[in-house]
Amino acid sequence: MKESHDSPTSAVSRRDFLKSATGAFAAGMLLRSSPSTPDAPRVWMTDFDYGDVRLTGGPFGDHYNRILASYLALDNDRLLKVYRQRAGLPAPGEDMGGWYDADGFVPGHALGQFISGLSRYARATGDAGAYAKVRALVLGFGETLGQGGYPYASVKAATTWPCYILDKYEIGLLDSYRLAGVTQSKDLLSRVIRGALPYLPDHTYDRGPDSPKQAPYDETYILSENLFESYAVTGNREFFDLARKYLLTADYFAPLAAGSYPLAGKHAYSHVMALSSAAKAYEVLGDPVYLRAIENAWNLLESGQQYASGGWGPKEAFVETDQGKLCESLRTTQDHFETPCGSYAQTKLARYLLEVTGEARYGDGLERVLYNTILGAKDPDGDNDFFYYSSYGPLAQKSYYKSKVPCCSGTLVQTVADYVRNVYFRGGDGIYVNLYTPSELRWNTGKLPVKLVQTTAYPFDDNVHFRLQLPAPAEFAISLRIPRWISGSAAIWINNRTAPVRAERGSWATIKRRWNMNDTIELQLPFEFRTEAIDSKNPGTVAAMHGPVMYVAATPPENLDSVPLHLPQGIEPLTNSPGQFKYELPEHTLQFKPFFAVHDERYNTYFLKQDANV
Repeated sequence: MKESHDSPTSAVSRRDFLKSATGAFAAGMLLRSSPSTPDAPRVWMTDFDYGDVRLTGGPFGDHYNRILASYLALDNDRLLKVYRQRAGLPAPGEDMGGWYDADGFVPGHALGQFISGLSRYARATGDAGAYAKVRALVLGFGETLGQGGYPYASVKAATTWPCYILDKYEIGLLDSYRLAGVTQSKDLLSRVIRGALPYLPDHTYDRGPDSPKQAPYDETYILSENLFESYAVTGNREFFDLARKYLLTADYFAPLAAGSYPLAGKHAYSHVMALSSAAKAYEVLGDPVYLRAIENAWNLLESGQQYASGGWGPKEAFVETDQGKLCESLRTTQDHFETPCGSYAQTKLARYLLEVTGEARYGDGLERVLYNTILGAKDPDGDNDFFYYSSYGPLAQKSYYKSKVPCCSGTLVQTVADYVRNVYFRGGDGIYVNLYTPSELRWNTGKLPVKLVQTTAYPFDDNVHFRLQLPAPAEFAISLRIPRWISGSAAIWINNRTAPVRAERGSWATIKRRWNMNDTIELQLPFEFRTEAIDSKNPGTVAAMHGPVMYVAATPPENLDSVPLHLPQGIEPLTNSPGQFKYELPEHTLQFKPFFAVHDERYNTYFLKQDANV
């Protein structure tokens, strides 16, 4: 969401709704509320609890630990100050600055997201500081609620951004209640939603010319997912009805399902974020129109909107497809992908699609956007400066947003805290391994505790090793994602013997057997450099991909974007530098490194490919 001056969580499925604390009464209400009662959607897999997975190293593990430290260091008094000021309470500490202050662009906007992300970290790591910080922020926020539960930090927040900010309050209170054990959050959740109701519109609408003049950028259509979740936690039928009311079905989801929705010109992040509401509606209501909508949306993004990174939305808007607009954007803007916010929306969508379709291609997409967008975001600087846009034009350089505490400050901690949700999934007869990264998974098969230890240097090496630890033999399945981009046949060994398992590109290689203590699996995923054209109109403008990772030329000469390169054949390994490569020019040696390994140096992402039409 660009500043203008013009005017996760454990998913709750339909089955969970019927088993929620509201019991048979809620089930009856849910069934009667629909014109029909379709069968519950098939769920192929579900994610594990945050505490079941531990990252033990690798690029994701290192980033995960750094971001936790950054957010633990945020000052509680500063975070609560704008709320205490509005409530007339003592308000020590400095202002947060930028968007967050009472007269900022979106006053107090990210508090709920900070609580949400830290709650996820607390559950995953057991960090006492994270638990304590979540509790202090929730209780401190609760003390500031006004008459009737009024939650907003200022009049501007209540009139200009009521939906946008309410959604963040909800996820913070949901996560702090379910993940961090703050029991007061359940009551606060109901109070906050009721306190916000007078400021919410009485109908849903798409962001555009029909938006209210006092809230031209507000986003009603993102509300439904967390309102459904709020109903599941509280049993309050009013929240269920609100969730249905704010679904943008007629104007967005139904046309998407029919294959006729024009994305061009639409605000990119919020429209992808809204797809999580469609996915939740499919889980809860069982209407297949919502499944078709999210499947078609994914296809539209993948086929005509995405850069090689998996990011989309130059200047925060979708482009006309097949018109060369992505390539054109390399020259017209440096604002190519709203990175933490867009990553959060895209990773949530990918998980929903994995769970309800079981298709490995969504795991490929999830891996791509994790490695090449959020993992490459600059760490916060400790002075409330945060990374916002990824730039893919020539001589780009990573930088912080012009204003402090922008929207991406909230989604950064949520997306990184969710790393542990993306690695493994639980299926009907076993587990799915979606990401290859040093990690440990603990779960029970029946009553038997099982531990899976994954060690690897991936994505700098193509070998992955697994070891099982279990007190007695047990039969279950382990399914390994085989990416579409592998350059040869995948190979699998069990206890050093070749496994007779189908391991086709873009599928799951499933091994179902009786497992014993210290059984091992070895997986080899061969990959080499390949190029990907930026769009259909410009096949000669390409990015360099190595496995799941987008490589860039670091510290390039000024004219590199006009120099044809023999790609990918001209890229060679850089001696004694794992994961880094070189390309020899007559008067310059280019260093190719992952986008996520770039810090302050300039870089080029796209290149002219020599003999592109051959």
